[in-house]
Amino acid sequence: MAGRITRASIDKVLEVADLKSVVEEHVSLRTAGIGSFKGLCPFHDERTPSFHVTPAKGFYHCFGCQESGDAIKFLMEIEHTSFTETVELLAARANVSLEYEEGDVPDRPTVATRQRMLQAHQIADEFYQEAINSPAGAEGRNFLTNKGFTKEDAQRFGVGYAPGGWNNLLSHLQERGFSVEELTETGLFSEGRRGLYDRFRNRLMWPIKDMTGNTIGFGARQLDDDDNGPKYLNTPETSLYKKSQVLYGLNMAKSEVARKRQLVVVEGYTDVMAAHLAGITTAVATCGTAFGEGHVRIARRLITDDGSGGEIVFTFDGDEAGQKAAMRAFEFDNQIVAKTFVAVAPQGQDPNDLRQHYGDEAVQQLIESREPLFEFAIKTRLKDYNLDSVEGRTGALHYAAPIVNEIRDPVMRDGYVRELAGWLGMDVDAVHSAVQRAPKASAIKASREDHQTSQSGETAPEQNFRPDLRDPVARMEKEALEVILQRPESLSQEQWKALFTSQFKVPVYRAIQAAILAAARNAQDTSNWVQHVTVEVPQPLYSFVTELAVAPLPASTEEDVMRYSRDIMNRLLEMQITEQKADLIGKLQRWDSEKDPEGFQAIQQRLVELENQRRFLRPID
Repeated sequence: MAGRITRASIDKVLEVADLKSVVEEHVSLRTAGIGSFKGLCPFHDERTPSFHVTPAKGFYHCFGCQESGDAIKFLMEIEHTSFTETVELLAARANVSLEYEEGDVPDRPTVATRQRMLQAHQIADEFYQEAINSPAGAEGRNFLTNKGFTKEDAQRFGVGYAPGGWNNLLSHLQERGFSVEELTETGLFSEGRRGLYDRFRNRLMWPIKDMTGNTIGFGARQLDDDDNGPKYLNTPETSLYKKSQVLYGLNMAKSEVARKRQLVVVEGYTDVMAAHLAGITTAVATCGTAFGEGHVRIARRLITDDGSGGEIVFTFDGDEAGQKAAMRAFEFDNQIVAKTFVAVAPQGQDPNDLRQHYGDEAVQQLIESREPLFEFAIKTRLKDYNLDSVEGRTGALHYAAPIVNEIRDPVMRDGYVRELAGWLGMDVDAVHSAVQRAPKASAIKASREDHQTSQSGETAPEQNFRPDLRDPVARMEKEALEVILQRPESLSQEQWKALFTSQFKVPVYRAIQAAILAAARNAQDTSNWVQHVTVEVPQPLYSFVTELAVAPLPASTEEDVMRYSRDIMNRLLEMQITEQKADLIGKLQRWDSEKDPEGFQAIQQRLVELENQRRFLRPID
């Protein structure tokens, strides 16, 4: 039996551990007197900082929730690790050798697994960065050049390249001593009948890091027009990578965010690069998801969101998708005390386009020209109303009044009442009365749903579209659509490619598949994924799509969900590939190979390609 860590070793770890540095990985601290610092407590939601840290004494205390302790307890609470695991983690950081009472070093699979995953990601990061400078990486280098980035820029942000082929990274990591079991957990690989294969192939790679600078995942952009997969493919959810709790670029921006008390949220990896290079060093981006509650918590802690200042600036494209993203961000505005703004370029360009065509000053001017999120939210939707009619102005007032009523500052709220009256050409007292009567809860969400309902009109009865699920093909296609709508990130690059080259059998599911493929081509990422699909689907199928999107998947854990999603897609696509092969075999038997040997050879080659694809997609027996 392994022994306990000695008291002397624990004391040594606490002596060398920098409590302030440990806490600042998760909380933005400000001076609160000599030798003392304060920030928003990470253990409960608060608007006024009551979390105090005294590094010289090695303790923290929250006067709000009464949580207190040392560096070990802080990490135990934040990382959800055991006492021994936490001491070992801190000791590893400080290069302290631990002694155990019975002399044995215990096996700690949780800590060991995390460290091995981090090592694998670091090696993969280095592998991709080296590959972009190889002859095969020329296309990736050209992409960056065309976007206005130099080789030095790529190195600064660690941009790399995932070579084509099935097992380049896999072989590299196995040569470095990683087992299949370890690599399966990383999210860097997909799984087929023959085992693991590289998830990312022939793609430009951005390393996604946590606030301490550890690489925990990757964002990958397609380079080949013949690649029918999604334009952006991210690491799936792992024990390291939780997309709702990660902001790309935060490891570079966190110090400036805390110092300036400003967070600029852009839409993509190249926009983060462009913003930082243009001097906007507080820029970050979400990773394949919309700005949500997890991101709000990170932002509030970093800017010390206690009502004494600070701002969050969202930059979105000027198109409809950008406006929807802005309205989505507005749903979380009431959780933020700091001022929130939206910055949209006059022609709708993103920061990367602005910098490339107009220089660094254009990006700086974009941020300087920001407008309050409340104002943007109101003006955006007022365009949908005919303000020249009484009915239009009344409808616009009913929409805008709940938004204005959400404004916490009474002086600012009264100011927006007057502004809204001017925009609508209505009496200030009438608008003021409407705002006072308006509900606050879920104002934006309700307004959006009402607006969508008014635009869609009557829909055909759903039962007209319902296939007979006793048909195994219909049942399998239905289950696959549920997975694609609910868990698009679970699909491998190969599964996306097969989805683009196959066709569903059931007419209603084929129509939804077409909408999914259109959404995948047009969407920058899978944030608001179902909304992207409903825009593309025929209106009579709108509610059918939403039903598929909320149907419970038969799995109880995240691991089970990922396994179920993978297996369903593999079974469906294997069935479709088998049907394609049968058609080609029949065609081959009818082909006159002597008259057209090239056509005969082309069919044979296609059969080989389909068989290889089937083998990679087939679940392990």
